[in-house]
Amino acid sequence: MSKIRITKQFNFETGHALYGYDGKCKNVHGHSYKLNVTVIGTPIHDSNHVKNGMVIDFGDLKKIVKEEIVDQFDHATVLNKNTPHIELAEELMKRDHNVILVNYQPTSEKMITDFADKIKARLPKNIELFSLRLQETETSFAEWFASDQD
Repeated sequence: MSKIRITKQFNFETGHALYGYDGKCKNVHGHSYKLNVTVIGTPIHDSNHVKNGMVIDFGDLKKIVKEEIVDQFDHATVLNKNTPHIELAEELMKRDHNVILVNYQPTSEKMITDFADKIKARLPKNIELFSLRLQETETSFAEWFASDQD
């Protein structure tokens, strides 16, 4: 049976700052991210199965990505935990702001790798993460493909 890819798009707003960067992005700023999640699998071929004909129910994929990415990162500020902005992060957290401290520079490239790991861990065994596309601005995005991984 043929393998089929399906894609679902998600939107969320996230702020970040790039510690040590030599341009404007060293300052805290935000983006309206678009995340395309593409999975691949064989459609269910069982007329008695409620998901007959589907690779994965779009609702099931939505639940995974919403819980792992969107609900966590939407309207959050992401900072490298080794940043001098740590005092700002602590102050924001004291004021009940959603701050995520990560072990990496929160660029689109590193965030998309983090997202891939989180999504892969939640997918059913018969479904593979094929690719991700994280669009930071109208003209700039990062892509992750399973085929490019070691």
